[in-house]
Amino acid sequence: MKSIVILASGSGTLAQAIFDAVESRTLNCTVAGLICDRTDAPVILRAQSHQVPVHLHPMLADRGQWNRDLFTLLTSLNADLIVSAGFMRILDSSITSHFPIINSHPSLLPLFPGAHAVRDALESGTSRTGTTIHWVDTGVDTGEIIAQQSLDITEGESEESLHERIKILERSLIVATIGTLLSMKEIGRS
Repeated sequence: MKSIVILASGSGTLAQAIFDAVESRTLNCTVAGLICDRTDAPVILRAQSHQVPVHLHPMLADRGQWNRDLFTLLTSLNADLIVSAGFMRILDSSITSHFPIINSHPSLLPLFPGAHAVRDALESGTSRTGTTIHWVDTGVDTGEIIAQQSLDITEGESEESLHERIKILERSLIVATIGTLLSMKEIGRS
């Protein structure tokens, strides 16, 4: 059976969707581990409640050492796919070129990359936004797009309500995308 590793830094709503899909067998895989860079992140409790091994990997002053340690950890977990689900770190090319890593982002990339995508979409006045699953490279949300799903922005919508609506799309799209990728004979960029 194929396995995945989840990288996360925050509340873990995307990770929870993945844990639930594995548990219900919507996803036919195992979760080899959660790697988290914050010791206080709520995603840790979510992983523990699903008996997913948690590996804490806080940022070091020596970023090169942090990258080497992450590479070693990912290698030891031997997963078929790495899923960034709210991991707020840029990954080094030594990692992105070696492991198949996907990320979920709350906009229709290439529009609105970065940490404030929902706010940026609202401020731009656009009428549509959505979510993107993409391959991770060394840039900020610049990797090749795998899948997207869009929604209309309603008049006067708040950043919080729009983000919650996007999260609903994100959860289903990331699960579907993981399923598609894991069904391939060889996982990798096209």
